[in-house]
Amino acid sequence: MTDEQKLNDLLDAVNSPDHYNQTGMETIHVIRNCMDTNEFQGYLKGNIIKYVARHKHKGMPLKDILKAQWYMGWLVEELTEKEER
Repeated sequence: MTDEQKLNDLLDAVNSPDHYNQTGMETIHVIRNCMDTNEFQGYLKGNIIKYVARHKHKGMPLKDILKAQWYMGWLVEELTEKEER
């Protein structure tokens, strides 16, 4: 397996892991629908902090940083939508 294939597999595991899509709706969407905007933004910020804080301690630092980046993307989208309203 090439380095590029390994990175693509890692990105797939970060962006859409199978275990978060068992019901036909990704868990992040279920969580979003259960919270108001401020709660969801707090959830996103908490996960960003969690993954950055532990990235050196679980043996897969790149994966944790990519997860933090994934949550950051959601937060940027939420804030962009808020500014557009």
